[in-house]
Amino acid sequence: MKRKIAMVLVAAMSLGLLNGCGSDGDSGDSKSEASTTNGIFSGELEENVTIQVLENDTAISKGYFSQLIEAFNKEYEQYGITAVDANMDQYLDLANDGPYGYGPDVLYQANDVIMQYAQGKHILPLPVEEMDCYSQIPKAAWQAYEVSVDGSTYTCGVPVNVQAPMLYYRKDLLPDNWKDNWDSNSNDVPDMIEDWNDMYNFSVQRHQENPSQYGYMKSLYDVYFSSGFLFSYGGYIFGENNTNPEDIGFAAGDSAKGAMVLSQLAGVMNEDCIDDTITTNAYSKLADGTYFATLSTPDTYSTFYDELVNAYVGQGKAQDEAEEMAKENLVMTGLPKLPESGNLTEDDPKLVDSKSMGGVNGYAISSYTKYPNACLAFVNFATSYEMIMLRNETLGIAPAREDAAADLGGLSKSMFDELDKGNIVLMPSIKEVSQIWTPGQTFFTDLAKDAFRSESEKKYKDLDSMKAGLEDMCIQIHDAIYTLE
Repeated sequence: MKRKIAMVLVAAMSLGLLNGCGSDGDSGDSKSEASTTNGIFSGELEENVTIQVLENDTAISKGYFSQLIEAFNKEYEQYGITAVDANMDQYLDLANDGPYGYGPDVLYQANDVIMQYAQGKHILPLPVEEMDCYSQIPKAAWQAYEVSVDGSTYTCGVPVNVQAPMLYYRKDLLPDNWKDNWDSNSNDVPDMIEDWNDMYNFSVQRHQENPSQYGYMKSLYDVYFSSGFLFSYGGYIFGENNTNPEDIGFAAGDSAKGAMVLSQLAGVMNEDCIDDTITTNAYSKLADGTYFATLSTPDTYSTFYDELVNAYVGQGKAQDEAEEMAKENLVMTGLPKLPESGNLTEDDPKLVDSKSMGGVNGYAISSYTKYPNACLAFVNFATSYEMIMLRNETLGIAPAREDAAADLGGLSKSMFDELDKGNIVLMPSIKEVSQIWTPGQTFFTDLAKDAFRSESEKKYKDLDSMKAGLEDMCIQIHDAIYTLE
């Protein structure tokens, strides 16, 4: 009986938890004890209530969210429970707005954002071990939503999908002779898709053949995407598995080699790479053929697809034909490998795996909701196998559920493999992560500008100067965390 669904998710955390994630007293020594004893979830669904759900803009614009709430509302109409669009900015500041009654009951955001709310007790700890999805979500994804307090671990969000940069490219923009000239190992995969050296060389060639066209294009300004190049050579965000903000590691190891790769890539782009221009225009520029490839996350696939369909229709193709062509020619795949040396002009380089900054998007429940049991029912419903599969079909996301990922195969499964291998570095789930973005943008912007400065004006001429720039970036992050707050 659905009215008793919360009975399965029953709880009894210490009374100190009633105000949200965290504890002021002794709450036990194990995750199991912490996550199945939350007295907030009484086991009785609140009836005749409306819960405000904050989803991301893409899920709303592509129609997934309307399908989700329609299905949920039909399932729970006999209890008068209605989920509606919170109709708020997806980047709402729950910490400041929630206490004054302005905020959603349920919110969907990335783990680094949600867990900032956890530390302030603005979201509730959840009895996740009894949820339908619990056994299907890998430990690494759950860990992104865990917070430890007084020796106990509480889970404050439910993973929906894994986010990490993916390479998007246009198959129909490959050279006609690519199998002869761009498949050196004869494996039917274009060389420029397999390693960054060949992507660099192809980008040079494409732009030389037509100055209005480019190969790989991406805003270096975007810290989320650029940081992975540093991680690939030994950099990291925070020490102790991203839990120690006193240890800031963007300059660690040979991370300067990653900066050198980015500097070389900027040299085959235009000045749009300095700011976020490419990030915002990549959909249309890939569709009209100006760009051959870019980086983005899996959940943007539908936007790239729609733009390409429209481009084909604009060229005179019928709608059905345009859709088939877009499915065939828009390719989303894993990241190319990097040269161990960090030099994209090296011939026959020794290659290493690319690492990337990643995240886990999921649902959380506001501490300020009046209807926690109805909210928990919604989260349980939204993370079911059926709804996650629909989310993938509509948005192209990589599910956090292993059963869904396994059934989908392909990239969804390979992303789990990359996560297990440590090639996807999840964003820290501590509030200090909010201070990495501005100093990071400052460094990457300056690095991108170097490609368009005269030789005498360049700031980063070698690995030593790049390492010094990264060390200064780490100092700025440290100051932002410990001095400016």
